[in-house]
Amino acid sequence: MVDAWITNASTTVEAMVNPIAAACDGGYVPDRLYLLENPEVTDAVDRAIAFATAVIEAYGGDEPAVELTRLDNDRAFDRVRTHVGDAIEAVHDEGGRAAVDITPGRKFMSAIAFAAGIRYEADHVFYFYLHSADYYGLSYAGMPRTAGQLYDFTEEL
Repeated sequence: MVDAWITNASTTVEAMVNPIAAACDGGYVPDRLYLLENPEVTDAVDRAIAFATAVIEAYGGDEPAVELTRLDNDRAFDRVRTHVGDAIEAVHDEGGRAAVDITPGRKFMSAIAFAAGIRYEADHVFYFYLHSADYYGLSYAGMPRTAGQLYDFTEEL
């Protein structure tokens, strides 16, 4: 069974990887990553993929398959929705579970990803909340477990 992680890109590697680490810590270890990138974040996405792979392998997973959706600009609203919706449908067609992470990316990307995650019935819609700005820029492994919380909006709402 496929466990997929669907998310937006960010200029901050930690915003992309800390939620994956928190999910792995909670038992959801993805084996496929769907990432949305645009020209302004390509370098951060490359680093995040390497870091996320190391995290997943540390939790006993295999190197994840990676599927990138590249945008010419970050305001391709319909492409953001399609990125999330198509990934959820593909994973569900394989009998897998789909988790949408709305933590990274611009606010409108997160809002679109949230709406698509709910609309297309993602198994999880995650948001990693940091309790203090003191922890920005730190990796999940380098912060106390009480510093952040992974919310699953499919359970919260």
